[in-house]
Amino acid sequence: MESLDLRKAGLKVTHPRMRILQLLEQRTPRQHLTAEAIYRQLLEQGDEIGLATVYRVLTQFEAAGLVLKHNFEGGHAVYELDRGGHHDHMVDVDSGKIIEFESAEIEELQRQIADQYGYILEEHSLVLYVRKKR
Repeated sequence: MESLDLRKAGLKVTHPRMRILQLLEQRTPRQHLTAEAIYRQLLEQGDEIGLATVYRVLTQFEAAGLVLKHNFEGGHAVYELDRGGHHDHMVDVDSGKIIEFESAEIEELQRQIADQYGYILEEHSLVLYVRKKR
């Protein structure tokens, strides 16, 4: 994404928006960032962008459809770029680690269940809370 994407989303191109967008793009695949983590990374890189600004920009990005916000049980809100396509999440209840996964079988089963009850599946979110086997 770049400044053109911000404009397409109806957002003015500003330094804080560009820097936050860059950080989200640089995240490793399947990594989710809290607003606080984004703020800390900005500070480490010499950007003096306040935490309130980070929250405001993330809210704007979410409203514009650029990012997805997840509120997993017992944790802080985390953000990831909306790259299209669907995936589900597992949350390790001991470490808080978030694992993304895709399963065609689970997707099909959910469609079948909705159909069985006379519905068409429009959208869904699946979060599994897991613990490592000992």
